[in-house]
Amino acid sequence: MDLTAAYGFRMDWIVSFVAVARHGGFSAAGKAVFRGQSRISEHVAELERALGVQLFDRTAHPARLTPEGRALVPHAEEILRRLNDLASAGGEVRFGTYPSAAAWLFPQVAQRLPAEVRLHLVEGPSIELEGALGRGEVDLAIRPVHPLVASESLDHEVLWTEPLVAVFQQGHPLASAESVGLDQLANLPLISIGETSGGRQFESHLAFASAGLNPESVYRTNQPQTLLSLVRHGLGTGVTNALAVTTANLTGVRLVPIRDAGVERQVAIFVHRDRPRTPALEQVIAAVQAVQPPTWP
Repeated sequence: MDLTAAYGFRMDWIVSFVAVARHGGFSAAGKAVFRGQSRISEHVAELERALGVQLFDRTAHPARLTPEGRALVPHAEEILRRLNDLASAGGEVRFGTYPSAAAWLFPQVAQRLPAEVRLHLVEGPSIELEGALGRGEVDLAIRPVHPLVASESLDHEVLWTEPLVAVFQQGHPLASAESVGLDQLANLPLISIGETSGGRQFESHLAFASAGLNPESVYRTNQPQTLLSLVRHGLGTGVTNALAVTTANLTGVRLVPIRDAGVERQVAIFVHRDRPRTPALEQVIAAVQAVQPPTWP
């Protein structure tokens, strides 16, 4: 085969083929590489068409390698080994996350990695991280589970949960309360995190909606420091997740638990299931998973 012929072969075909050969079946292969069984079958079928040979005997249960398939396995595994070697030599991982998670999580992850793994921090609003991961602009994304992602190609694992809190200006009558209720907050001028355009709901909006309340936010912002500054200057009461404000400057404000929020923020690590994971990315994922979840007073 000349080099130009190789351009017609996709790496995910080879990844899926090797996974089926190693794990003894299409279903087991899908679980091993975080792909659906139908996607694995499509990839193997495309590889068979491109090569003009049958690689698996599908009449057997589980499917068995044909002689042509057995002959291909060592070559396909060698291709993947060499690609992993190339990826290890580079060792750069683009780490997508939103600002408060970047402030709390990113330094702890960076401290756990060897020098040859280079992290590139990409910060952005939670709702933009989905697109960045889908387009390949980041290799992983740390973002809340809500708003829900639209792409079916992204897998996630929840890392921690955090409560919603109210943020009062010091001197506000409720600033010294042990806790407040959603009904009390709904009667105040509110400052919330995020926006609701396109039907994408943040946790604070879900909490009020679940309680049958529909307060209007006088201001909305995606930046915790902006929310705190607005509260500090007496422009309203903030409602947001705990990590966003506990990693910021709390001068002039008080945090008060919401006793009946009924909703917690779940923060997860997201990866694209159809892209091979480099050794460097695997090390970063392991470092993220090794960080202990944040705690709250």
